[in-house]
Amino acid sequence: MTDYDWGMAALLDRHLAPVIRESIDDFRIVEIQGARQSGKTTLAQQITTERGGRLVSLDDPLLRAAAADDPQTFVDQHPEGLLTIDELQRVPELVLALKQAVDRDPRPGRFLVTGSANLLRLPAVQDSLAGRAVGVELHGFSQGELYGHVEQFIDRAFAGDRFLDHRSARTKTDYLEAITAGSYPEAVALKAGRSRDRWFDGYLTRIVERDAPDIADGRRLADLPFVLRMIAARNADELNIADIAKESGIPATTLTRLIDLLETLYLVQRVPAWATNLSKRVVQRPKAMLLDTGLAARLVNATTASLGPGVSGGPVGHLFEAFVATELRRQREWSDLRPTISHYRVHQAEEVDLVLETGDGRVVGVEVKASATVNGHDARHLTTLRDKLGNRFVGGLLLHTGRTAAPFGDRITAAPLDTLWTA
Repeated sequence: MTDYDWGMAALLDRHLAPVIRESIDDFRIVEIQGARQSGKTTLAQQITTERGGRLVSLDDPLLRAAAADDPQTFVDQHPEGLLTIDELQRVPELVLALKQAVDRDPRPGRFLVTGSANLLRLPAVQDSLAGRAVGVELHGFSQGELYGHVEQFIDRAFAGDRFLDHRSARTKTDYLEAITAGSYPEAVALKAGRSRDRWFDGYLTRIVERDAPDIADGRRLADLPFVLRMIAARNADELNIADIAKESGIPATTLTRLIDLLETLYLVQRVPAWATNLSKRVVQRPKAMLLDTGLAARLVNATTASLGPGVSGGPVGHLFEAFVATELRRQREWSDLRPTISHYRVHQAEEVDLVLETGDGRVVGVEVKASATVNGHDARHLTTLRDKLGNRFVGGLLLHTGRTAAPFGDRITAAPLDTLWTA
């Protein structure tokens, strides 16, 4: 159900923009972090222009050489206004120069930097910018951004909204089209098929050949596409390093390092096991999934047709779960509550796909079904979690591909999946 203009995708408003503007008013250095091609440069340029600042990109070989040669002069080039440095991770020598610059002049709004890697995971940044910078994550387009609606699903769920009035016009095929398109602006703008496939293939090559070497040593970087495919094949499964190492022949220590690198590059996310004392048998391993379902689908050669109606098992359910998890991670960046996102499973007993928890201990559970028909049996684990948590349990959502919402007991609702971005 594509009622937006794919060709205008690059010009869409980003819901994170107000958060970034507010942060620039309050902090000396603001970091926009996210995967390459997620729209960081476009948004940074927009905000820089609004503020009469200057943007310099370290993708430019001349500017990169100048920054490496004399970092202090480079960061001092626009002292009276906002200086935006795009792709900071390409010249790590700038980090110390930034620290020195804001220590000399601690005014807020001095620097906006972007990085196609999690800058806060890099030792040089951790040591030098602690207390001086704030980071925000910009991912590819959320569904709400594509449809022109600022999602409030998280805050409404914690306010006790049951979403019972929602009706959807979308079909499972509509959801599959969104899943296989992914969220990268350039990929979303392309039609499904060879052009988009080539884009994803080229994207992965660029990450391996350029971005990964910028922040890691060269040992076994050529294995990154293979590791990414293995995670895509197990998308939203618990991450069992020993099993993957045995199957791939890659030593567990190397595999751990490569997965850490993929997470730093915002290609993979680990959804941690929920820290709870409800049972001694709770599984402690995180789930691993790609942050873009379009890339995940490409890596396992999945298409809308191959995943369509009548198809069950395989990657379908896992892609739907990853799709919901990544939408929630995007929305968390502009949510007032910013809950943690975890998963919960007791060995061979009960499982809730995603558990959202606020700092004061309130919980919302989310189960994801690729089916258009659900029943009370599908909600049983949310019911069990509700009964264990009592008043801490605010609500449970059983998201499905059908068109109507219905109550399934106290504080539990089965609702169409697009409740995530229409609420």
